[in-house]
Order: sequence, then structure tokens, then C-alpha cells
Amino acid sequence: MSPTMRTRRFKSLISWTSAADLSSTWTTVRRLRFRRTTSIRGRRTSDLSALSCCGSWGKVFQVRKVVGAASGKIFAMKVLKKAMIVRNAKDTAHTKAERNILEEVKHPFIVDLIYAFQTGGKLYLILEYLSGGELFMQLEREGIFMEDTACFYLAEISMALGHLHQKGIIYRDLKPENIMLNNHGHVKLTDFGLCKESIHDGTVTHTFCGTIEYMAPEILMRSGHNRAVDWWSLGALMYDMLTGAPPFTGENRKKTIDKILKCKLSLPPYLTQEARDLLKRLLKRNASSRLGAAAGDAAEVQAHPFFKQINWEDLLARKVEPPFKPSLQSAEDVSQFDSKFTSQTPVDSPDDSTLSESANQAFLGFTYVAPSVLENIKERFAFEPKIRSPRRIMGSPRTPLSPVKFSSGDCWARSPHVPGAGPSVLQSPQDQAMELSHPEQMDVTASCEASAPLPIRQPAGANAAQAKQQAFPSLAKRPEHLRMNL
Repeated sequence: MSPTMRTRRFKSLISWTSAADLSSTWTTVRRLRFRRTTSIRGRRTSDLSALSCCGSWGKVFQVRKVVGAASGKIFAMKVLKKAMIVRNAKDTAHTKAERNILEEVKHPFIVDLIYAFQTGGKLYLILEYLSGGELFMQLEREGIFMEDTACFYLAEISMALGHLHQKGIIYRDLKPENIMLNNHGHVKLTDFGLCKESIHDGTVTHTFCGTIEYMAPEILMRSGHNRAVDWWSLGALMYDMLTGAPPFTGENRKKTIDKILKCKLSLPPYLTQEARDLLKRLLKRNASSRLGAAAGDAAEVQAHPFFKQINWEDLLARKVEPPFKPSLQSAEDVSQFDSKFTSQTPVDSPDDSTLSESANQAFLGFTYVAPSVLENIKERFAFEPKIRSPRRIMGSPRTPLSPVKFSSGDCWARSPHVPGAGPSVLQSPQDQAMELSHPEQMDVTASCEASAPLPIRQPAGANAAQAKQQAFPSLAKRPEHLRMNL
């Protein structure tokens, strides 16, 4: 496939939903791209209009968070329209699976989900912004990759696929459009709408899905497939990188399928022996004999001589220098995306909230906040407990009640009145604070005799003598229920 045909395929769009209804928390910067619909899922392959999109009914925007934690940071926002998704039960299942997988899977070469939320009519996925753009655009510019370049990208992709397989997930839609690059040039797999969960050894599934040029024969034949389909797709992607086109293409879908099922693999003579051998072993029509189909999975692929120069530990730690590092001017830079989309003004369409309650039930639990965000919030609101001053008078079940507490007199405590010293003086709050530095401790003993009367605030005025009377009579001995059992 020539670069011109790549562009034609890239710009081939079906139908799209209206633009996103943006939350006040986010400011739309620009549209990044349409969600391409070359991925298909359906029973009839002869009628394109009868096939539904890959579960991604919406658009992708570049947005800036304007409030709260990470304010000012740039993200990618994927907007999906509920009304289009709930029409088909499988589309609903794929959408929920994508959100669940993004929550579960954390890997250096897989896009990070930061937030997920919903309105009455739309679903929103807030993802990390990958300013390096699509690997597709690099292939568009370069035409083909040198083997060293392809080796780097394929190695990182194989690690991402291996991680998914360990969790029982098959990807099923590996293609240049779904491989993004971050600002340093490292790979990030995106768009998990066609993933299948709970596929372990011996388990197969029969859903017809993927992108025709990269689909394994067992998917096309509906004979049941497992994780081996991802290694076929890796081989098709490798062939695309090194030759400029997928290994089997035709004038239409039917001819492409016929070639995938029947035609012999043709390899250009300029490929090295290691590259030729890896392509032959990945593109075996018999899934059981395909490289990576055995228990070793990704380890078998990574052990091939084509990857002999790769230090896998350094690669996983992203210490290996990528062959292409995007030239970016700012965090908002979109130079690595197609200007046809980034130059458009984002349209804020109204939120269609007419879904029935039963339809909305399908999206219960969609909301999500990444653990890293929660940890950041905890750190921002962390505080040391305040050291409280000791009480001036430590309470007791026997502490006499002070009539002043319930009187309508002055609210400040008065200093003890000394005869001949003039009227008593009000204590200011500052004076009381000074007294708090020398608290009076209550003497608690094991004696059955009542302790000495505790000090209480003394009222002023003519009722002072009356107030000296205790509010209740003092007992000679402690009541039984207050005695200390020693």
C-alpha cells in the first residue's frame, strides 16, 4: 500500500456522532482526530453499511483541566454517545470492557486512564495526552522503516501485548492507527474497544472483529481464536513497517480476505534473514504453530534473533533511546497530528439526555479516578493533628456543677475576690490562656473517702454566698458504681 493509499484509508470515514458536551471542569483546546472506523464487527462482510464501528462512537479532543488537582494539565478526552452504543448489546459490552481494561491494566506501553465520568447522554474517558501522535503518521512520512527502527517499536509493542495476555486479555485490533507515541517517542497502545477478557490457555472466542488487513485467518474463518491472533497482527504490522503495506491487500474486502486465507506470503529481497524468518513464523495460518501461540507467549517472540540487540530490562524501564523523538514546542503541541482535524474549531453539541432509565443502567459504575490522582489529593490535604492545651479542670462524674455556667452573668471567669482589695476583676481571654499553662490536676486515689472539693468558678455579686452551696450534697463515701476496683 503506497503512502497515497494510506492517506485514503486514513481519511475514509463512516458516520460520526455530534461533538462533545464538555464539562465545566475541562476546557477544549482543539480536536485531535476522528475515531477511525476501519475496524469492523459484524456478521455480514459484504455490506459495509451493515457493519458497526469498533465500539468507539465519538471523537477525541485535547482538553485542559481548569480546576482542582492537576489544574492546567493537558489531557486527551474521548467522548462516546450513549444512544449509539446502547443500540447493540455487543457495542455496550465492548465499551464497558474498554473502560474496565483501562482501569485494570497499568503498563509503560499502554495508555493511562486518568478519569471516567458520564452525563445523561455521553460517556467521557480522560486519558493521558500522547503528543507524539500516531505511529501511522510516522509511517505516512517515512513510507517504510529501517529494520532497527521497526525492531524498537515491535519490541515495545510485544511487551504491551504480553502484559495483556498475562491478564487474560487479547487485543484484536493492532494496527498503526492504534499505536501512539508519547512526548519522548515511546509506544503506547490505545483503543481497547475490541479487546476480549478472560481468554486463558485453552479458551477461545468467536467474535468477528478487527481491521481486515491485520486480521488473523482464524477470525475470518470464525473457527475460534485466542491470543495467537495478536501475534499474527504483529507480523502484519511488521510487514507494513518494512514494506509500506500490510502483507495481504486487495481491491475490496472480499479479495483481501481471499488473499489472507489462500495466497502465499511474498517477502522482498532486501529484508535480512532474521526479519524474513520472524515474518514467516508470525504469519503462519495454522494458529497452533504460530510463534507466540505456545505457553511462552511473548517470551517466545522476544527470544527471536531479530530482537538480539534489545536489552529487555532497559526497554521496559524506557531507558532505550527511541529512533524518533517528537519535536514539540509546548505541552499543547499538536504538530504530530493531522492538521485537517486539529485546525477545526471544537463544537460543543447539546447533551442528549433522553435515554431511558433502563438504558442508563448499562453504564452504572462507569465513573473512575486513577489511584495516582487520589494519592495526590491525599498529599495535598494531609495535616498534622493539633496539640490541644490541657484542660484547666479535668472532669469527673463527681465534679460539682457551677451555677455560673447557666447564669446570665459575665461570660469570662472572675479572679478570686480578696477582701479589701476592691471589686473583683474580670479575666481577659489572654489571662485565662496564661492560667492554662499551669493546669490543676485532679487527685484520684484509691481511698473510699471523698476527695477535696474541686475548684469552681466563683460568681460575683450578692449571690456569692448562695452560690457557694453545692448543687448537690457531697457524700461521705463514693457511690458503689463509682468506686475503683483495685
